[in-house]
Amino acid sequence: MQNPSTNQVSGSTSDGSQVTRDWHEQVMTPNYAPMSMLPSHGSGSRLWDTDGRDYLDFAGGIAVSALGHAHPALVSALMEQARKFWHVSNVLTSQPALALARRLCDMTFAEKVFLANSGSEANEAALKLARRYAVNTADEDKHEILAFDNAFHGRTLFTVSAGGQPAYSSGFGPKPGGISHVPYNDPDAVRSWFSDIGERACAVIVEPCQGEGGVTPATTEFIRTLRDCCDRHNALLVFDEIQTGVGRSGYLYTYEKLGVVPDILTTAKALGCGFPVSAMLTTDEVGRHLVVGAHGSTFGGNPMACAVACKALDLINTEELLGNVKARSRQIVDGIHGINRRHDVFRDVRGTGLLLGCELNDRHSGRARDLLTACTDIGLLALVAGSSVLRLAPPLNISESETREGLDLLDRSVGRFLERDES
Repeated sequence: MQNPSTNQVSGSTSDGSQVTRDWHEQVMTPNYAPMSMLPSHGSGSRLWDTDGRDYLDFAGGIAVSALGHAHPALVSALMEQARKFWHVSNVLTSQPALALARRLCDMTFAEKVFLANSGSEANEAALKLARRYAVNTADEDKHEILAFDNAFHGRTLFTVSAGGQPAYSSGFGPKPGGISHVPYNDPDAVRSWFSDIGERACAVIVEPCQGEGGVTPATTEFIRTLRDCCDRHNALLVFDEIQTGVGRSGYLYTYEKLGVVPDILTTAKALGCGFPVSAMLTTDEVGRHLVVGAHGSTFGGNPMACAVACKALDLINTEELLGNVKARSRQIVDGIHGINRRHDVFRDVRGTGLLLGCELNDRHSGRARDLLTACTDIGLLALVAGSSVLRLAPPLNISESETREGLDLLDRSVGRFLERDES
């Protein structure tokens, strides 16, 4: 496909040096292992590297680029605000911040909003608020939080402790206490925990569909059990919709699909379609406990971020776009089943809307990254979710023809993956 961009950002530094991929190992801390390709620019569902090669993007910056790359309306919203002012901090509020909070309240169950910059920050605020609410309405002994095995809630010390993956929380010294983990989608384990903890139960934090943990959707029985137990023990139900929110499931937020309303909801990723912004949503009753000085964020409510998020919500929260998510989801799932009939490589295809996981069968278990490499080589950007699940998160506005092209690229990628396996 022809490269449409004629006005790329320079890939050189002030001294004229050309930026190359090998700089990563020279100047960056080694906590990431990025692909060998170096992105140059994107347009819609496509991304180009510095060698001029194009890729169909079914990764979306880990479910962030919900409207693809360089969407004209988002660029316009950003530039319009950038010409006015960039930052005022929480000493002042701004029209974009208030407009975003109002939209989120009008579109959801929420009555109060706290704005931040990332999913980790939103979840940190949610957990702090849950404990503050419990202390204020009961006593300091009511602090126990329930989370789930294989969960992912962020990288701060509090949120990584709530996450259910020890590899992310080990090696940082003592962790915050009062956090338990039980198996995901296990109502009996939830009831047992509440029975043991009793009135010390403060909150439950859960992903309606675990992302990093293998793209595993919650069952309705599981979620209803959480709501029932929280109600009976005066605990708060926190939905982490960082990855599933803002249209990803085919609903603006997945709690609508499940028919269970949380007390607190966190949202980020697709909210800014790539511009850093997040929010914690809650009710008047709960939100009033986040009093002046109880929590804050220097950059939270950034005017440019909020302007972009307002426009993103306006574009995403429509019957047409949410309908496209459902239709393209069915198309991809049907296409993957067809690929599997030809190649017999996947054990399961699961997820919600356009957040899908393809779990490798026993013969190929643990080799998701090898399949990811094959996809990249063919020209398809994808993700992994653990060692055995290929994760797909294409733009919500991806077309039927682009989806068909993506399935063809995935078919060829699986073929290359199997050829390398045999050789």
